Amino acid sequence: MSRLDSFIRRLEAQRRMLDWAAGAIAGRDGLVLELGLGNGRTYDHLRESLPGRTIQVFERDVSPNPASMPPADRLVEGDMAQTLPAFAARHGRCAALIHVDVTTGVPERDAILFAWLPQHVVALAAPEALVVSGWAIDHPLLEAVALPDGVPEGRYFAYRRRDQD
Repeated sequence: MSRLDSFIRRLEAQRRMLDWAAGAIAGRDGLVLELGLGNGRTYDHLRESLPGRTIQVFERDVSPNPASMPPADRLVEGDMAQTLPAFAARHGRCAALIHVDVTTGVPERDAILFAWLPQHVVALAAPEALVVSGWAIDHPLLEAVALPDGVPEGRYFAYRRRDQD
């Protein structure tokens, strides 16, 4: 499969996952956390899918398409290894949905570069929160859940935060 075809499949899976996740948290309290802004496509899709919902965005190097820029009070700029713990200290387990959208595109590299991330995701996820990610997240308090129809295994990942510490 060409890299272009792989990219298209990834975006299709990502859209299905975000639509499914938006439906899955309907009626639940809590923030939506977007870990990684990039060009802003997934943030834009989430704000359209979840009107009125607070979406807090974390990004190291902010440079989205101007149409996808979150409001200043919803953007936390800086290294997530520092900004996520600081946010958790202020807000605790506040998220109904966490979308982990940080990746290098190389799973082996991501596992090393982002080894610190699962503990911060768990610290921010409310009981039974949904966590969706483009790469596998390994933490004992995250339980894998079945993917929605049309999302191939290994293309995207979904978890529920167990209600225990």
